[in-house]
Amino acid sequence: MQIPKDPNMLLSYVNLKLRDFYSNLDVMCDDMDVSKSEIEEKLKSIGYIYDSERNQFV
Repeated sequence: MQIPKDPNMLLSYVNLKLRDFYSNLDVMCDDMDVSKSEIEEKLKSIGYIYDSERNQFV
């Protein structure tokens, strides 16, 4: 599955997936076969980091 390229769309997409389908970011990335570091870098560029306690990017 292709993930959104736009960081703002990616934020919404990833947080929805984490909220509705996955227990944490590692599980989501493994299941979807996407790069965790790529997601983290793109979202960091717009000021968001992964909060494992909340299981979302904040």
